Order: sequence, then structure tokens, then C-alpha cells
Amino acid sequence: QIRLVESGGGLVQAGGSLRLSCTASGRSTGDYAMGWFRQAPGKDRTLVAASSWSGGTTMYADSVKGRFTISRDNSKNEVYLQMSSLKPEDTAIYYCVTDPSYRTFTEAQIPEFWGQGTQVTVSS
Repeated sequence: QIRLVESGGGLVQAGGSLRLSCTASGRSTGDYAMGWFRQAPGKDRTLVAASSWSGGTTMYADSVKGRFTISRDNSKNEVYLQMSSLKPEDTAIYYCVTDPSYRTFTEAQIPEFWGQGTQVTVSS
């Protein structure tokens, strides 16, 4: 079992930046793909970004390309989401996820492990 704990959410003005962090425990995630989903009020959870186990391959939702960057530190079992040029429509609960296979993300499947989420609110 893998436990994921997110941090770094909060309230920010439009145009601002936030950095989300996620720490995994229970086992090493160094060989797992990791990513971030988000869920806005009244909407489904959607993939924001994902990273292969090495960090060498990443993918992003079209809505965040050029503004968000996913990175990871396997020595710390951590993954990050640097969010810049934030918009009110980025307001959502952000969930850290991990799965043994990167194909889970590329094939739009549901990752195996989820964190509890952290709230990001962008004011206009």
C-alpha cells in the first residue's frame, strides 16, 4: 500500500504561482509513474500532468501546457507541480496519484493510488 500526502495548496491571485508537493510512503515509488489530477466544483476529476518513473517522459493537459511543470525527486519519494500564471479556472482540489505503469496515464485509465487532495483557489 502506498500513502500519498499533498501539500502546498492555498489561495492565490490570478497570475500568481503555487508549488504543490506530494510525499509517498509505504514503499518506494521510484519505479512508479506519478501524476496530478484535479477536480473543480461540479466537474469530474481530470488529469493535469504525469511523469514516468524517471521523470524523462511527461504529459500535460492542454489547458495547463506552458504554465505547469511536473517534476519528481525519487530519492525523497516526492513529486511536485509548479503552477504559474494561474487562472480562476485552475481552482480545484488537486490530487497526487501514482501507478506502476505510465500507460495508465497515457491510456486515460484510473491510477491505483490517490492522495486526499489539496485545495487550490485562484481569485480573479
